[in-house]
Amino acid sequence: MATITASMVKELRERTGLGMMDCKKALSAADGDMQKAIDDLRKASGLKAEKRSSRVAAEGIVLTKIAEDGNYGVVVEVNSETDFVARDENFLNFAQQALGLAFVNSDADAESLLDNGLEETRQALVQKIGENINLRRVARLNFEDANKGIVESYVHSNNRIAVLIALRGGDEALARDIAMHVAAINPMVIRAEDVPEEVLAKESEIYSAQARESGKPEEIIEKMISGRLRKFVAEVSLMEQPFVKDPDSKVVDLLSEAGADIVNFVRFEVGEGIEKEEVDFADEVAAQVNG
Repeated sequence: MATITASMVKELRERTGLGMMDCKKALSAADGDMQKAIDDLRKASGLKAEKRSSRVAAEGIVLTKIAEDGNYGVVVEVNSETDFVARDENFLNFAQQALGLAFVNSDADAESLLDNGLEETRQALVQKIGENINLRRVARLNFEDANKGIVESYVHSNNRIAVLIALRGGDEALARDIAMHVAAINPMVIRAEDVPEEVLAKESEIYSAQARESGKPEEIIEKMISGRLRKFVAEVSLMEQPFVKDPDSKVVDLLSEAGADIVNFVRFEVGEGIEKEEVDFADEVAAQVNG
């Protein structure tokens, strides 16, 4: 049995980024063979990453990248289990790598990017950090001809909300302002006519039930329902919303002045739509003690 020295453990830690005890155990099992220990740890890394992949990762960051000619942009969401890890340098480097690959592989979704080389890096990071890490989603906006429009982005200072916007006409400053508005207000659609019929039907049903509780005549109830629906549509339609930097003007007014129009937008917010598991702290401590 080879003697495992402190310098060997230190070298393995530096080469793998793993904890001292993990490195010492791996070297002992490999009888001091450094390369075998690394290979064994890589194999174990895959297993451990697989186990951790079932844990909910609803924290993280969103990032964007815009082409130099301004006709193409990409946004990604990369998740971790905790906000603390979302600020870790290794996590941030992985997120930047994912963004770069998403930018150059313009047809690849998150799953394809992981399958084409990013998964091994992800698993190594899971092993090193000890949390589930995931490239959740990717979206892109583009104009084939740069003269046809502008793609711009806005990322909020906490890196938890990001917006891509495609504008025909106007300039980068206008596009960035509207992207910031989308980040702040979170519209459902661009125009009033874009609100889905099923959404309108659901809101109408709710307003109808509320109005009929008032006991007012049917013709008054119908006017109440119609008025509330118009208000709802205006509130969720980007064009009809008061501009966040100048509430006296609507977004549509801002665009008209610049001779511009919104083609599309994408808004990512970290963790939206992910159901988080609520764990009682006392129960979690008890489970660890009993385990």
